Amino acid sequence: MSSVYRWRLHRNVLIYIFVLLALIGVMAWAERMGLSRNLIGPIFLFSTVMIYALIGIAGRTTDEDEYYVAGRRIPAVYNGMATAADWMSAASFISLAGALYLQGFSGNGDEPGGLAYVLGWTGGFCLVALLIAPQLRAMRLYTLPDYFEHRYGGRWPRVIAAVASVLCSFTYIVAQIYGIGLIASRLTGVQFEIGILLGLGGVLLCSFLGGMRAITWTQVAQYIMLLLAFMIPVSWLAYKQLGNPLAPLVYGSQLLAISEIERRLMEDPGELEVRREFAQRAQLYASRLQNVENSIVELRQQLESKIQLLKAQGADFSTIAQVRRELLAVPQDPAKAREEWTRAKIENLERSKPLGGMPAHTQSFTGDPAGGAVQARLFNESRLNFLALVFCLMIGTAGLPHLLTRFYTVPTVAETRSSVAWTLFFIGLIYLSVPALAVLVKFEVLSNLVGTRFDALPSWMAQWARLDSNLLSFSDVNGDGFLQLGELKLGADMIMLATPELGGMPFVVSGLVAAGGLAAALSTADGLLLTISNALVRDMRPSGGKAPKSSEGRVILSKFALLAVAMVAAVVAAFKPAEILALVSASFSLAASAFFPGMVLGMAWQRVHRAAVVLGMLSGLGVTIFYMVVNAPGFRHFWELDSHGGLWWGIQPLSAGVFGVPVGFVVMVLATWLIPQSLIGPNLRSQAPQAEPPNNYPGL
Repeated sequence: MSSVYRWRLHRNVLIYIFVLLALIGVMAWAERMGLSRNLIGPIFLFSTVMIYALIGIAGRTTDEDEYYVAGRRIPAVYNGMATAADWMSAASFISLAGALYLQGFSGNGDEPGGLAYVLGWTGGFCLVALLIAPQLRAMRLYTLPDYFEHRYGGRWPRVIAAVASVLCSFTYIVAQIYGIGLIASRLTGVQFEIGILLGLGGVLLCSFLGGMRAITWTQVAQYIMLLLAFMIPVSWLAYKQLGNPLAPLVYGSQLLAISEIERRLMEDPGELEVRREFAQRAQLYASRLQNVENSIVELRQQLESKIQLLKAQGADFSTIAQVRRELLAVPQDPAKAREEWTRAKIENLERSKPLGGMPAHTQSFTGDPAGGAVQARLFNESRLNFLALVFCLMIGTAGLPHLLTRFYTVPTVAETRSSVAWTLFFIGLIYLSVPALAVLVKFEVLSNLVGTRFDALPSWMAQWARLDSNLLSFSDVNGDGFLQLGELKLGADMIMLATPELGGMPFVVSGLVAAGGLAAALSTADGLLLTISNALVRDMRPSGGKAPKSSEGRVILSKFALLAVAMVAAVVAAFKPAEILALVSASFSLAASAFFPGMVLGMAWQRVHRAAVVLGMLSGLGVTIFYMVVNAPGFRHFWELDSHGGLWWGIQPLSAGVFGVPVGFVVMVLATWLIPQSLIGPNLRSQAPQAEPPNNYPGL
């Protein structure tokens, strides 16, 4: 790779950084001069998306090598940036600090804890560096299913790998598009569904024309954006609270302050009143569930009588309208009523616990190993869920198709190892600050929001509540006029996005944070869309003469497949199927059980053959999907099953890969021993890959 080419890359990146800093400076100046907040958000959205789009258009290509692997000439440092952006996603940028805020370091039993994500995702790159990336790069392939065909031969390993790629990548991309819609709607004020369409246009502009070449350079730009967007608010909060902007080094002192505030709130009379009220509400829903049909009739009669009484008393229209809305919201169907009331009972039970259902931030695990049978069980389940999630995230990282494809783009095997190291460095810059941000935000909430009069609450809270009540809701449950912690409900997906407003920063920082979250979601969505379209066009290609003959034809077909998948994912995301972090965690379990056993055994054991890997992939993936489905709340409500009765050892369904991965390994090993190779035929290309050709890339 020539020095001229590298210099041109460095120059372009420096120009982009200068333009980005100039944009932030101009917007900060415009805000001081009186520019409306209603304009700052859309300007940030439009400007950043247009920058990414220009990069994507400049990288357009129909060359197969450029479209799928960026010509294999991306320097390690820039591939590390692009991989970090591809990796961060909406889950890391938007939801990870929120998970740490709500779940503490180690969770609350049902939730494994935010620290599990930091440990699992970071540790997964060690597996990638040691076991996977260098060997895949040496094979000079295009996609992960290419490896299964190269190693095991035949059609079925490739097709199963392609189906698994689509499955886990589609689950992942729905989470990203959900995040895009959330951010775009917050920045522009449009409806959530319209926000999805606006963000989707940015995704397609970045990825449709240039494939991996365009995606790589837009991801480099997006990483720089999300790094600034994350580090500025966390450094601002650290300086505001502690007088030092180096948040990862100084936030520990705030943990002691938070622990003291939490102990005081557990005994606060107002908090105890709120907890009793939520407990009574939970009991009310429990009584309704004893006879659902009669409860529906009685509830309607009560609300109709209340409306008549209000009319007789001459109540104002808004009060009567509120009761009418409650009447219209009464479920018509007993099955739907049972599902809604069960969910409401569980939510109110959680909020009747100390600290609004959140665990103490610094506690190790839920429960107490020396506190009786129930407490010991809670402790063991909490610890098991923490370890299971760390395992699934580590193994899933080593099997994610869109992530592993990134290591096909560097010039040599040696640069692959360097690229993984750079990726860890760029991810670490943000991941070291995520726990600090969660602690600083929690201190801000506990010290500045809790105890405030309702009529003095900041206006941004009402704006977030109108956007989505699942993101933020608050009400005066005990009627004392002051906000208690138990009366405030925050969603994990809004903690990071609301940090600037919570910390009293200029609105330009809010726009920057939202643009950073959009960059994180866009960067991952680009890579996922390319992975899915490649799986549909290249890896599930029809045999015989039906597939496009030319490389240009395959590239064009991939582009249209990418467009179709993006539209379907947008439709699914519009229904808000789950929180971002839950969807992303599920995709890691799917990737771990589908790919990791076959890749590792294929690289380490020459005897494993095609039939063994097919049976192992189907078994591991089947167990994982089965565990997720039978423990899904909707499935259990439909069949009227106990909500926790299907769990094995109390492990939550998002960590289902902890069962699928061992099953895959065991089935592959047993099938290799029990099924003779002679019955299957030779693995077509099980020999070691050929030495890599010389690496002479001309400067561009």
